[in-house]
Amino acid sequence: MGTDARSRLTVLHVTPEMTPVSKVGGLADVAGSLPGALRRLGVDARVMAPSWPGVAERLRDHGAREISGPGRICVTLGARRVCSDIRVVDLAGTPLCLLEDAELFSNPSIYPEKLDPLSAMPFAFLSLAAVEYSLSNEWKPQILHLHDWPTSLAPAALKWHRVYGVSHEGPRTVLTIHNIAHQGILPLSALDEWGLGPEAFSLDGVEFYGSANLLKGGITASDAVVTVSPNYAREILSPEFGEGLEGVLEYRKSKITGILNGIDTESWDPWKDKAIPSNFRTGDMKGKKVCRAALISECSWEGFSGPVIVSVGRLVRQKGLELVLHALDEIMSMSARLVLIGTGERELEERFSREAIRRPEGLHFRRAFDENFARLAYAGGDIFIMPSLFEPCGLSQMIAMRYGTVPVARSVGGLVDTVSDADAGPRGTGFLFEDFTPEALMSALKRALTHFSEPRSWSQLRRRCMEKDFSWDHSARSYMALYSSLAEQ
Repeated sequence: MGTDARSRLTVLHVTPEMTPVSKVGGLADVAGSLPGALRRLGVDARVMAPSWPGVAERLRDHGAREISGPGRICVTLGARRVCSDIRVVDLAGTPLCLLEDAELFSNPSIYPEKLDPLSAMPFAFLSLAAVEYSLSNEWKPQILHLHDWPTSLAPAALKWHRVYGVSHEGPRTVLTIHNIAHQGILPLSALDEWGLGPEAFSLDGVEFYGSANLLKGGITASDAVVTVSPNYAREILSPEFGEGLEGVLEYRKSKITGILNGIDTESWDPWKDKAIPSNFRTGDMKGKKVCRAALISECSWEGFSGPVIVSVGRLVRQKGLELVLHALDEIMSMSARLVLIGTGERELEERFSREAIRRPEGLHFRRAFDENFARLAYAGGDIFIMPSLFEPCGLSQMIAMRYGTVPVARSVGGLVDTVSDADAGPRGTGFLFEDFTPEALMSALKRALTHFSEPRSWSQLRRRCMEKDFSWDHSARSYMALYSSLAEQ
């Protein structure tokens, strides 16, 4: 497809979070990188997101340039018209449509601790603002690309809303499921009050065991559903991973596809990273040794020459870190050291804090997300562990591999699509295990340590990791092909 004004694809990404101005999880990284990759391919991709507390300051810090605004945008929420300011800024070459209302978008954490009709209102407004914008603005997207349950009301509104559902000239819709465990469950009455018509409240609509399920409504109403890895697209059709929606998905599997996420290879580049003490690349790995020494010094382990195992991420049940807790004694017995960075569930934070106090010679726990220290861990570590219970895609293992830190991961979700077992073939890039048990984790870790003890084998394995291409280029082309097929229907 050409890139002139008449044939250029127009796409609006709608997201509750976006790096570098607002982030809770991996969704923000996708929303911050994919539109730019699409623009490099000639797609007119733009983003709509709320201005949460601190966003305006971070936009200034990142040199955002105002394009237009402020204006006003109003949406129909049942019998009410609700309005906010809207302005468009250029953020690193991508137009960002910011919704600004200090009362509506007041939560610095973005997501509420408890979801109810009141706390869900910012996401209802975001979804309907995207619909309103796409129908009434001079620039009209051919594709609305929605992300997870917070924006799933948009495709449902285009189909069933008493005002917006009457339009037959609206955009086609793509819904990306980043994590099916989060679905947006609300009372049915809330969606009635927001203006959805009676046809929405059925088994083929938003109804889910007597409640409204926003993600289910989005899956049902959207033109295409994408998961963030091919393997996850297969997994969520099963009861083990479908979180109760496997039947809904199985019935609609013809419109489901898996497209692997990428990472920002400009930001995550060990040869250019200014946050690490020495840079390196394949063919010039001296800097990796410098980073390893700096990490060991930061943990007060001077003189240690054994394997350094690292983990960077959220401390939540999904990440499988209770397996690490159960395996700590055995890890320490193998003369390995463990560096753990992250925050999350209080129980896990406190258990790792106690263990770090009890055995500082073997475990360093950083109970915060310190980006510079995280970059040092990626660069200075030898092995990266990711024993996830489930993992829709995973970005950390890709970053670790780019920095020459070999992954040991559970064989689930996107980990299967990004890591191949080094003992299963000559092009392996890590070590996988099947069972969600400490014993299975340790078996894979022992295999990794066997390779680590053989410098030539380890060097070759590390090089294969670093040579993997996890840029957004391939994924963006897959999204572009999907958009084109929908726009031509």
